[in-house]
Amino acid sequence: MADLGSYLSAHWPLILVVLAVLALLFKGPIVRKLAGIEEIAPENAVRLINDHDAVVIDVREMGEWSRGHLPGARHIPLGEVGKYLPDLRKHQEHHVICQCASGMRSARAAGILKKAGFTKVYSLKGGIAAWRSAGLPVEKD
Repeated sequence: MADLGSYLSAHWPLILVVLAVLALLFKGPIVRKLAGIEEIAPENAVRLINDHDAVVIDVREMGEWSRGHLPGARHIPLGEVGKYLPDLRKHQEHHVICQCASGMRSARAAGILKKAGFTKVYSLKGGIAAWRSAGLPVEKD
């Protein structure tokens, strides 16, 4: 049986591919955790919205937004979050829930807000897909 060193050197391209796939699979949760971004389940988001008047920011693109969004959500595409920071500052001390299709873009938006000094910012875990799966209401403009 070959030793581990010779196996690794003989199969380094395969090992590199496996490591890259693992990095992609775990990148989202690890990045969110390192950035201090808290994910919130749809049921808990409903509680924050109802009990604390949480602000919901939908960071999807217009085509996604028009197919349905959380009731009362504000539409600010991810690429424009920085531009809207001055307007969003009035919500800096409120609970803010960022939402997208699956939770990846919303985590990035939550990171932008966190860096800007927002302290109670969340990313909706699973995005609108999880919201819909939980049977929660969606509205269209």
